[in-house]
Amino acid sequence: MNQPIIRLIDLTLSFLGLLLLWPILLLVCVCGFFDTGSPVFRQKRVGKNGKPFVLIKLRTMPISTASVATHMVDASSVTKFGAFLRKSKLDELPQLINVLRGEMSFVGPRPSLYNQEELIEERNKRGVLDVLPGITGLAQVNGVDMSVPKQLASLDAEMIETFSLSLYFRLILQTATGKGSGDRVRS
Repeated sequence: MNQPIIRLIDLTLSFLGLLLLWPILLLVCVCGFFDTGSPVFRQKRVGKNGKPFVLIKLRTMPISTASVATHMVDASSVTKFGAFLRKSKLDELPQLINVLRGEMSFVGPRPSLYNQEELIEERNKRGVLDVLPGITGLAQVNGVDMSVPKQLASLDAEMIETFSLSLYFRLILQTATGKGSGDRVRS
């Protein structure tokens, strides 16, 4: 797949998304302020070629929650408003800024934390770190999260090998219509 075309689509969609959705983002941030006191969540993640970048999301858990992979956090840590943000996928909206900056794409492997060493190793073996991380991907729409590193890295590699413009838009559409479960918290 031609990466300059994907980058142009990423730029266009993220710019239009931020332009059209800023009132919703503002409203959600105000509500989030009353929920956690700090509505925007920033966290260092593994980017393309293993380089760090700061992922931006809306906070769905209290500030005091440990900085670990979501599947390692109890479901009780998610606030009621945070549960709504996760279910509606509005917590992902600020990542449009990461896409606009060129740190992420709409479609790619979800960026891991640096302490997820097994996942990083599995992705490195399969060349997954050679591409931009994404807001969504094949693993996400199939309900595979970071709790199963080998399976996740395998699906990420499959997505990269079979990547096409058709797959790009299909994964975005499946995510927007609610397929997959995103980053699950421990029950």
